[in-house]
Amino acid sequence: METTLAELAGVAGLRWTIEICFGTAKEELGLDHCEARSWDGWHRHMTLCMAALAFLARLRAELVRSAASKPNETSPGAVAVAA
Repeated sequence: METTLAELAGVAGLRWTIEICFGTAKEELGLDHCEARSWDGWHRHMTLCMAALAFLARLRAELVRSAASKPNETSPGAVAVAA
């Protein structure tokens, strides 16, 4: 199986997104605070941090989606309709 140039370019384009992901995990979830003494311990720590990051990303997406579907009750349009 050979990888096409378009596929390689697509993966290379994800580098910044991946950097943001790891930066968030380091800042918010302690990804860089691991002091494991074994590969198993390191792997558990990384797995838990990545699972927590995935959970928070999904929660954020759901909150954004639900906020977008609800009218903003403090907006001028909502106040005019209520009056």
